[in-house]
Amino acid sequence: MRLLPRTASVDASGALSIGGVTVADIAAQFGTPTFIYDEQHLRDTCREAVAAFGTDRVIYATKAFINTAMVQLANEEGLLLDVATGGELFVALNAGVPANRCVLHGNNKSENELRTAMSAGLRHIVVDSFDEIERIELLHAEGLPAPRVQLRITPGLHVETHAYVSTGQDDSKFGFNLNNGDAHRAVERARASQAMELVGIHCHIGSNVVTVANFEDAWRVMVDLFMPLALPEITLGGGLGVAYTASDVAPTMQQWAEVLRRATSALPAEIVVYVEPGRSIVAASAVTVYSVGTVKNIDGIRTYISVDGGMSDNPRPMMYGSVYEVFDPQRVTAPRTARARIVGKHCESGDILVLDAPVPTDVKVGDLLVTPVTGAYAYSMASNYNKLPRPAVVFVANGVARLVTRRETDDDLVRLDV
Repeated sequence: MRLLPRTASVDASGALSIGGVTVADIAAQFGTPTFIYDEQHLRDTCREAVAAFGTDRVIYATKAFINTAMVQLANEEGLLLDVATGGELFVALNAGVPANRCVLHGNNKSENELRTAMSAGLRHIVVDSFDEIERIELLHAEGLPAPRVQLRITPGLHVETHAYVSTGQDDSKFGFNLNNGDAHRAVERARASQAMELVGIHCHIGSNVVTVANFEDAWRVMVDLFMPLALPEITLGGGLGVAYTASDVAPTMQQWAEVLRRATSALPAEIVVYVEPGRSIVAASAVTVYSVGTVKNIDGIRTYISVDGGMSDNPRPMMYGSVYEVFDPQRVTAPRTARARIVGKHCESGDILVLDAPVPTDVKVGDLLVTPVTGAYAYSMASNYNKLPRPAVVFVANGVARLVTRRETDDDLVRLDV
């Protein structure tokens, strides 16, 4: 139960409800696969982050999950928005979020992305390379206003997470390397430029980090670099991990904030300290509901249970070896004494959602299955592989399930073809 969204409840028959609506009813109304987000859970985590770090100090990393409803909710709850591409920026601005509540990231920002950001007047741009400094200078020479910028610094620290989401080590595509002198050269270059206003430095050490000591080590390095620079702002990134299975342990937002307070205790009170949580805001707020299409038992080897989604709606198991739980939302309390591999419908042997899942003994075609903690980096990384339409996204609150992103149709699959 601790993996489920906060308004989740199970009735006497074992049926799961979220936000006052049964998952079975949501599946019947909107089909499967569908992402079901607990709106109250989302608002609660946003508010907890603001309470822990302060007003206008929390920048939601939209890459974790972005659509119009999500950026509007985050903005309503007082979070700023971190956008990493022109597309994410478009979604935010199109949703009515003021430009000065957005921050632009990215290791390879195009001229068009920078042009849009500079024209719109974003809160700041996180500059990632010397090439980007040159692009900003060229755009400023065309008459665009000089943006406020922070410099992304790579502090040279490894963290306990998957190599593909580790970002703070020396061998990284992100930021200005501290240990080889690039960081100091970038500070001098930005300060000397008339095309930008250097307001701070930034770091991010990795994603899904569950050892808070990793944050403290990196943040102390950043504070030591920051102190002599006499700048007004510092961003100490995101990456706070979450529990994906019943055996996982992850720090709370409050524990993360306490580490930040310790690491920044030497900074003057007037310094603005930003953080950029993403996964920890949205991951546990959602579940994905699937329908079972095939149950295949291979004697002496294993049972395969195939659902109507897979790597196209959640590529994390295939990309990172991520592990999830799975259960039947119509009989949550049923004993899970059998084991099966939960797979998708794609033409890949690696299309696996759960490698070895405990399941009830009598799973059959037509049953529903749910994977919890799919609110981050599932829908946002979804694809049309095998021309499978992307799922619907539903927000549930106070007994009402509302569609916030419709399921794609077959017509959508050819709408770009010419």
